[in-house]
Amino acid sequence: MTSFEATSHSPEEEEEDDYMNMTFGEEPQAVETSLQRRQRLKREGEIKGRVKSKAEQAAAERAEREEALSQSLLETARAKKSKGFAMMAKMGFKAGATLGSKENAENARLEPIRPEMKEDRGGIGLDSERKRRMNEAVEGVEKKRKVDELEYRDRIRKEREQARMERQVYAGMKVCEKLDEEKGLDGTQETDGDSEEDTPKKRKRTISTRPLKSIPVVWRGLIRSREEAERDRRMRHDLKQSSTRLPKYVDDLEDEDDKKAMGKTTIAYVPVEDLEEDDPELDEFNALEVEERLRKLVEYLRKEHNYCFWCKCDYPDETMEGCPGLTEEDHD
Repeated sequence: MTSFEATSHSPEEEEEDDYMNMTFGEEPQAVETSLQRRQRLKREGEIKGRVKSKAEQAAAERAEREEALSQSLLETARAKKSKGFAMMAKMGFKAGATLGSKENAENARLEPIRPEMKEDRGGIGLDSERKRRMNEAVEGVEKKRKVDELEYRDRIRKEREQARMERQVYAGMKVCEKLDEEKGLDGTQETDGDSEEDTPKKRKRTISTRPLKSIPVVWRGLIRSREEAERDRRMRHDLKQSSTRLPKYVDDLEDEDDKKAMGKTTIAYVPVEDLEEDDPELDEFNALEVEERLRKLVEYLRKEHNYCFWCKCDYPDETMEGCPGLTEEDHD
């Protein structure tokens, strides 16, 4: 370097800042005004003076308890100064090891039994009673699962068989009603003067005018249930009509023929006279097993009408020649 180059540098370049050794000072802290200080103290006082709710107190107690239980008493500074811990250490006890001899160390506890805090208002023995009931419920569920499949299938098969035979009993009662009406055993038999020309159409059933106890007991229940249903239906209809009926104009000059022509005549419903009376004979019949009721129906049809319920046809005489037998198995 020449002398000219050395003298050509300005003093500003020689006094350049050293950025590697530069230090930055801390930012000046903002000064708290009296108003800010008053507001801060007010907020802190409100927080300290606020009464905690029961849920918050319980949560705080639970957090403190868990924190205390998570710390070992043998690792604190107070435990190291304890005389009892010092005596145990002299006998060979170490923190984290089990108590007792080395032979029982495998089955010994490393931690004490944790306390269970009671937070409800139940009695001391309530928890054990709940556990007993729960165990009994679990045992009952397990017993239900162990039910034999064959027993379940047999029960379902019997229920379906009972339902099928009930339908057969109902069909048998319908057949008895029809055949008794055709034969005239229902009290609606035609007189000698009636001819087929006078009655070309099928006669309507007038069984409701006949006392129930005069009907054979094998199919009396069908008529009784029908009459009870009709009575209930008419009662509901009359109640509805009475609540919504409006006043009508009454013409004093109308006679019976005019009312009949205008459709203003009403037919009064007269229930069976002994519908409300007790029927021990019918109750005794309904109390029988469904198999027995069906057997009585089949025997009644064979005796009164020479009709086989299983063949679905009638025979000319009482011998009923050609019928396999009385039961459904005979007709398989």
